[in-house]
Amino acid sequence: MKLPILSVSERWLGKCNCKKSRFRHQKYKYLCPCTPLLFLTNTSMATNKTPIYTAFAANTIIAIVKLVAAYATGSSAMASEGIHSLVDTSNEILLLLGISKSTKPADEKRPFGYGKELYFWAFIVSLLFFALGGGFSIYEGIEHILHPEEVKNPIWNYIILGIAFMLDGYSLITALKEFNHQRGRTPFWKAVRQSKDPATFVVLFEDAADVIGILIAFTGIILAQLLHNPYLDGVASIMIGILLTMVAILLVRESHGLLMGETAHPDELKKIVKLVEEHAVVNSVSAQLSMYMSPEEVLLLLKIKFHQDNKSADIVATIHNLREIVMTNYPHYKHVFVEPV
Repeated sequence: MKLPILSVSERWLGKCNCKKSRFRHQKYKYLCPCTPLLFLTNTSMATNKTPIYTAFAANTIIAIVKLVAAYATGSSAMASEGIHSLVDTSNEILLLLGISKSTKPADEKRPFGYGKELYFWAFIVSLLFFALGGGFSIYEGIEHILHPEEVKNPIWNYIILGIAFMLDGYSLITALKEFNHQRGRTPFWKAVRQSKDPATFVVLFEDAADVIGILIAFTGIILAQLLHNPYLDGVASIMIGILLTMVAILLVRESHGLLMGETAHPDELKKIVKLVEEHAVVNSVSAQLSMYMSPEEVLLLLKIKFHQDNKSADIVATIHNLREIVMTNYPHYKHVFVEPV
C-alpha cells in the first residue's frame, strides 16, 4: 500500500494530495487523517548568550584601550592586538544578530524556520576573523619590519596588556564553563567537532586566541626593549596574525559544516531506530535521514516498513504514536516525518 506524501509547500498550507478535509492538533500545525507524514512547527532555541555578552563587553573596552596605546607608543604588536579586539567586538555583534534572526518563527517562506541563520552568521564571523584579524595583523607586522620604529613609553603597553589579559581571561573562563557544561564528559576536541552551537565554540576560540595573542605581544615588546631590536615587535605582530589565521581556518571548517547541514549523532540515531523497531506494527526502518537546523532543532525522516497485514488506519495511528515516542524521548527532534515504504 502506497500512502500519499505531502510536498513542503502543501504541508505548510495544510493541504493533502487526497484533497480531504484537514483538522488541527495542539502540537502540530496541520494533520490530515489520510496521510502519515506530519509537520511539527515548534522551533525553540537554547543558545546561551552569556559568553557572547561577556566577550562583547571585554573586547569593546580592550579594543579602545589597545588602539589608544598603540597610537601613543607606536607598537606594531599592540596595534595588531587592537585590531584583533576590534574584530572580535564586531564578531560578537554578528553572532547576536544570528541568534536573534534564528529565533523567528516558521512562516510560509521558511516552513522549517530560520534556525540556520545562526550558522550563516557564524560562518561570516569566521571569514572576518581570517580576513580582518589575521590579514591586518600580518600586514602591520610586515610594515613594522620594513619601517622599524622604537617603541615609546613601553610601560603603558605592559599595563594595558595586563588589564586586557585579565578581562580576556575572565571572558575565556566564562566561555569555557559554558562549553564544558554542554560537552559533559565528551573529550574536548571531539566535543568541538560534534558541537552544533557555533555561538559557544566561536567565542571560546576567539577568547583563547585573545589570551595567547596578548602573551605573544607582551613577549615581542619586552624582547624588543631589552635587546634594542624593534624588528621583534613586527615579528610578534606577524605571529599574532598567523595565530588568528589558524584559528579562523578551524572556525571556517566547523561553521561551514553546520551551514551545509550535519546529521544527528550516529549513536543517537541508532537508539531512535531501535526504539521505533520495537513497535509491534513495525517490520523495520529501511532508512533514516536527519539534519541539524539549529543547535536544538533536528529534522528527521524515517522510512519504515510495516507488516503487510496492517490496515491503513492502523498504520496512520501507529505513525502518530511513533512520532510522539521519538519527540518525547528526544525533544530536540522538532521536525519528524514518517514515510511508509
